[in-house]
Amino acid sequence: MALCKELRPGDLIEIFRIGYEHWAIYVGNGYVIHLAPPSEYPGAGSSSIFSVLSSRAVVKRELLKNVVGGCHYRVNNDLDKKYIPQPVNVIICSAKEKVGEEMVYNILDRNCEHFVTDLRYGKAKSEQVENVLIGAGVALGIGILGVVGYSLWKKRSQNQ
Repeated sequence: MALCKELRPGDLIEIFRIGYEHWAIYVGNGYVIHLAPPSEYPGAGSSSIFSVLSSRAVVKRELLKNVVGGCHYRVNNDLDKKYIPQPVNVIICSAKEKVGEEMVYNILDRNCEHFVTDLRYGKAKSEQVENVLIGAGVALGIGILGVVGYSLWKKRSQNQ
């Protein structure tokens, strides 16, 4: 587990799981609030890649160390370069009001990163999803160009 020097309330915490990143928002005194699939015990659910397949999630307040487990994490407020964070008291109050709330969960537009960025910036964003979609679009575009190129080459070869 990586230790961050100074966590400040309102910081976005990016937790590196195998195959994906889980996100939480730091609310002080060692606690985070995050969106994770329902489970029977603290710290469960968000550490499994299968958690992304759930259609429902619950807003939880848990100790950061329990949510992180043995994974690495970092403060990631990189979107501060694009958006102005809401006042810390608004972020924390809004986050605490949502604890215990069950929400619709969708990996593409209602995931844990969307949840915390909406709290911090008032905009639900997920660069993790955007990067995957851009990569898939590029791969698809290259594939289409390859098919078209091959078809043109084959047609040209047949005409000669």
